[in-house]
Amino acid sequence: MIAELKQMYTGIKNNHIKMAEKMPEEHFGFKATADVRSFGQLVAHVADSQARTCSLVNGEQKALNAGSKTSKADLVAALKESFDMCDKALDRLTDEKEGEMVPMGQRQGSRLGMLAGMVSHSNEEYGYMAVY
Repeated sequence: MIAELKQMYTGIKNNHIKMAEKMPEEHFGFKATADVRSFGQLVAHVADSQARTCSLVNGEQKALNAGSKTSKADLVAALKESFDMCDKALDRLTDEKEGEMVPMGQRQGSRLGMLAGMVSHSNEEYGYMAVY
């Protein structure tokens, strides 16, 4: 299961980084409709969400505050930093540790479940961003 999760994660990691790097800076403020997040806000959301989940799995509580960033360079850097945090979490995942419970606010989740949820969420966000 871990190998399959890592394969899915690598795919979405590559997709997100390539998409963010390819999008011209002037389009980071683009919104598909007025009531949705801009492309840059979606990049920030993915970075912050991944950082929150992966830092918890890593036994830390680190926030990137990507939502406060607006430039392409800062947002791409935050996205890459969040992937670095998730790389660390996935590299440390073993059969023995995958079922360990990790506190997430007022609830808990297994390391494997939290990372699978992160991959699922990031993939969903990529789908939203693909129209941009």
